[in-house]
Amino acid sequence: MRSSTLGTSHRVIVVDDDPGMLRAVQRVLQVHGFETEVFSSAEGFLEGAHLGEATCLVLDVHLQHMSGIELRRQLTRSGHSLPVIFITAVDSEATRKAALEAGCVAYLHKPFPSDRLIEAVKSVAQNDRKR
Repeated sequence: MRSSTLGTSHRVIVVDDDPGMLRAVQRVLQVHGFETEVFSSAEGFLEGAHLGEATCLVLDVHLQHMSGIELRRQLTRSGHSLPVIFITAVDSEATRKAALEAGCVAYLHKPFPSDRLIEAVKSVAQNDRKR
């Protein structure tokens, strides 16, 4: 089990249907000491994710069969309040507004600097540790 620089282990779930982006995000998170669980689809995530053990979710807005925003709404309806960081290659005011309304803690436009992702995840992890 890897230990993050925050002193305790934090696990981040990543959902993105772009294999290259999924690997890149996973690698960046692991280099910074975060454990990761990755999924290439919303369906795979819904079938296999361990939400109770996660610190946050990094979620692509534009997934193939179910949008990341709809996935977030479904999680909320199911009683899961896991913090979400949305990532997207197709940025628009409407998408940004929908992501904020769905309750994201950060919204990153691809390609984004890895330090912006790490800052967002660390912020969530620090807030999680305070509870």
